[in-house]
Amino acid sequence: MAAMHPAPGTIYRPPSEANSLILRATIGCSYNRCTFCGMYRDRAFRVRPLAEVEREIAAAAAIDPGVRRVFLADGDALVARASFLEAVLAALRRAFQRLARVGCYASPQALAVRTVAEMARLRELGLTLYYLGVESGEDRVLAALEKGVDGAEMVRLANKATSAGVKLSTMILLGAGGEALSESHAQASAAVINRIQPRYLSTLAMMPVPGTPLFEAVEQGTYAEMAPLALARELRTFIARLELGGTIFRSNHASNYLALAGTLPKDRGRLLAELDAALADPDAAPFRAEWRRGL
Repeated sequence: MAAMHPAPGTIYRPPSEANSLILRATIGCSYNRCTFCGMYRDRAFRVRPLAEVEREIAAAAAIDPGVRRVFLADGDALVARASFLEAVLAALRRAFQRLARVGCYASPQALAVRTVAEMARLRELGLTLYYLGVESGEDRVLAALEKGVDGAEMVRLANKATSAGVKLSTMILLGAGGEALSESHAQASAAVINRIQPRYLSTLAMMPVPGTPLFEAVEQGTYAEMAPLALARELRTFIARLELGGTIFRSNHASNYLALAGTLPKDRGRLLAELDAALADPDAAPFRAEWRRGL
């Protein structure tokens, strides 16, 4: 389904939303300070007029009334007023009789302003999945990334969503702490994910983007990207420390050097064995070529 995007700027969505209708309820990101993220630096945050969004929903329904999944863009739709989101979800439910799921990105800042009652109401209307960039559980890494929260606060905010019955898809940034904090980053990130118990978990690899503070740090020599083997060791430490009760895991994002998939804890042994094999014989390992990586 084509994205609905009258405003300028590149449209971003999670890999799992590839077949969803992408509906821009908001433009940009209200926080927009994460040092590694360049997605919304070219636009100011704003909530789109409800009437404009409703017209796009009607136009999309005229093209494909069988839409089953919708992703609310841009980067911070959840921070909009609850009444606005309720109206958007109600319009989606009226337009698409087969609608099964609506998802959105959820920044820690958006989770902070949403009450559990509001999130529960939005879930009842169909907003059942949040994509939360945890990035790390290591407080020094979170501070360097300027996430605006520490590990304990990240857990508290994530648990607000799960207590409202919302499913979480969480992301961890491999290499976010560099070589110096690699071990601590992996262990602390596993500890935070264990406390969140998300439905979905993915890892991405840190990739400096021009125009971001992270890219400037690379140019100044204060941050160095980690090599594929070092990232594989970090991922192994992370997975080995996970204690989850039924989480779908993926490392198949294009930024990763190794594509892994499984359900935890069931597949943890196999995932660790695959990593051990790659570490033992890098030349035979299916590391993604640098030119094939991207964000």
